[in-house]
Amino acid sequence: MADFLGSIFSLFGPRIPFKFIYSNEYWMVDIDRHVFPVKKYRMLYEKVINLGARHKDFIEPRPAEEKDLLLVHTPKYVQKVTTGTLSSIELQALEMPFSPEVVRFFKLMTGGTIRTVEEALKDGLAVHLGGGFHHAFPDHGEGFCLFNDVAVAVEKMKREGRLNRAMIVDGDLHQGNGTAFIFSKKDYVFTFSIHQMDIHPAEKPPDNLDVELWSGDDDEAYLAGLSPHFPRIYQEFKPDLVVYVAGADPYRGDMLSGLDISAEALRKRDRIIIGQAYQLKIPIAIVLGGGYAAEIEETVEIHLNTIREALRAFRRRAQTRFTSLIQSK
Repeated sequence: MADFLGSIFSLFGPRIPFKFIYSNEYWMVDIDRHVFPVKKYRMLYEKVINLGARHKDFIEPRPAEEKDLLLVHTPKYVQKVTTGTLSSIELQALEMPFSPEVVRFFKLMTGGTIRTVEEALKDGLAVHLGGGFHHAFPDHGEGFCLFNDVAVAVEKMKREGRLNRAMIVDGDLHQGNGTAFIFSKKDYVFTFSIHQMDIHPAEKPPDNLDVELWSGDDDEAYLAGLSPHFPRIYQEFKPDLVVYVAGADPYRGDMLSGLDISAEALRKRDRIIIGQAYQLKIPIAIVLGGGYAAEIEETVEIHLNTIREALRAFRRRAQTRFTSLIQSK
């Protein structure tokens, strides 16, 4: 009877069955008029509240500690970042303002992704209303990315014995060159990326599996490139955790995108990646990645769709458990 009541509670109880990681500091960082839309973090937070999330559904992250950053980044690079002594070339590669406030922003984001991975391993799914800074390399940052939060989080879990194998599924418009490089010789991490080829970064270290898109590719090409690999790669690699970089920037209305991809196609992408991992009972940690639509509301709506698909995946599995339990009575 306890199991029966528990299943009813899982299906019809609290509306939000997993944790969100978020800090108001995310959108308060001063980067002047940079294209990076930090306001999207607050806007998305408010949308999630409107979905029914309550205060207890959110976790405030702590900044990543230096020892965690050093799991991925070189001591020299971390020291230069923390002391504000990056060279002009290094600052140029970063492509965004640099200040102690920005350093704290990226440490907090990295801490947020660490916490998201921890919660996903515990509950099966967690969402970071931030994260996905996949262009950062061990010895330098680039493309709006100072630290590689996803790589740090995965390495921390591996070193602490909390996972054996992880998969990073990157749906951002841009190839995660830093992530691909970091894990290129580590067989306990499988990296998958679907991205536009004829944009940044110029050099793209290969992932374990790359789906290459080109300017003008539409919904049909996008989903045809994605769908055949899921759930196959989950079943073959058998990860203990999936980290999903759910970028909103492949969208046709994004200022950096050359693709002709609709918001609905991106939602179908989310349904495939999240739903099939969850059905296979593979914990999945979701981070936002990029999104630079001229109308910021469009970026926020795409991110919100990702969260809707996470809720849908949970409820589908809960419905299956509930139905099985009823049939067994």
